[in-house]
Order: sequence, then structure tokens, then C-alpha cells
Amino acid sequence: MKLLCIGRNYAKHIEELANEKPVHPVVFLKPDSAILLKKHPFVIPEFSKDVHHEVEILVKIKKIGKYIDKKFAHTYYDEIGLGIDFTARDLQSDLKAKGLPWEKAKAFDGAAVIGEWLPKSNFENVDNISFSLQKNNTLVQEGNTAQMLWKIDELISYVSQYFTLKIGDVIFTGTPAGVGPVAVNDKLKGFIGDVEMFSINVK
Repeated sequence: MKLLCIGRNYAKHIEELANEKPVHPVVFLKPDSAILLKKHPFVIPEFSKDVHHEVEILVKIKKIGKYIDKKFAHTYYDEIGLGIDFTARDLQSDLKAKGLPWEKAKAFDGAAVIGEWLPKSNFENVDNISFSLQKNNTLVQEGNTAQMLWKIDELISYVSQYFTLKIGDVIFTGTPAGVGPVAVNDKLKGFIGDVEMFSINVK
């Protein structure tokens, strides 16, 4: 399985990082080794002094697809989740300044949190899902899929032009504004609505 991640999919997040609004979805990959094992803490890597949390709605692909038409994209998933795309912001900024790929800042071991999954049938409209992240019981990020520049079905259609989607692949759909640094002993909790989807300790 692979992790397909979307960058710059919320306008306010683009503004907070002073990035340029993309014409097409920004896509990058994380290997399966980036997945944080269940019940394990997130350990801040030695190579970064500025790791940021980025909470995101996740979609799990349930069948193989290539060149998927947007109108059929909804048939390729039936589970919605929540996760974190941890980012070594200092390393990413350095790599971007040099025109180099982001992988070292985005795809390192433990950089992908995948929480619990909920049936898509739980949601009246996947384009209206509220989610949030708390750090030490303080709200730090909140968003709604209605704010996405490209909605879930559009993303599935788009990425399938370049990558064959396989059973178990996970799409990270982008983060809203409010990203920020994590520190040792922080506790992160993610929610879809009022349902807790994950709880992570930072070491």
C-alpha cells in the first residue's frame, strides 16, 4: 500500500505558510514505513528542531482503479479516517529553497499517523465533514472538508491519472490552517465531529 498526500488544499493554510496557490493539486508520497505504529508515541527525529502537526481527513481505497472518472470516484472508498502528516518544517524550508524534493521532511519514519476508520455511510455528505486537533487539550486546528480547494472525489480522479490506486492505499487530503510545532510530552488528540479518532504522545 502507499500513502498519497495532498498539499495546499486549504486556502488559509496556503496563506499561513505564504505559499502560492496551486493550479492543480500538489501530490507527494510517503512510504509505508512512515506509518506510526498503533499505540506507539511519535518520537521527534534528531534531524529537526521544528516538527509541525498537520491534521487531515483520510480516505482508504477499496478497489483497484486507474483514470477514474470523478463521477465514479465515490465507489472507490467506503471508509473515512483522520491522521497527521508530521512535517519537519525547518528541513522542508531548506529543501524548498534549494528546489529539492520534500521527502526527507515529510516521509521519515513515524511521519504518518493513521487513526481509526469510520464507515462513509456515517456521513450525510463527505464534502461537509468537520474535524479538529487538540494539543494538550487546547484546540489548535479545525477544518471542514467543505473548505477544500479540491474535494475528495476530485482528488481520487486526479491522482489516479498518475498512480494506479490499489486496495488499502490511503489518501491524505490536506490540512487546514493552524499547523504548529510539537514538543516532547505534548499529547495530540484528533476528532471527526466529537468522535476521538486518535491520541498520540510526543517523545
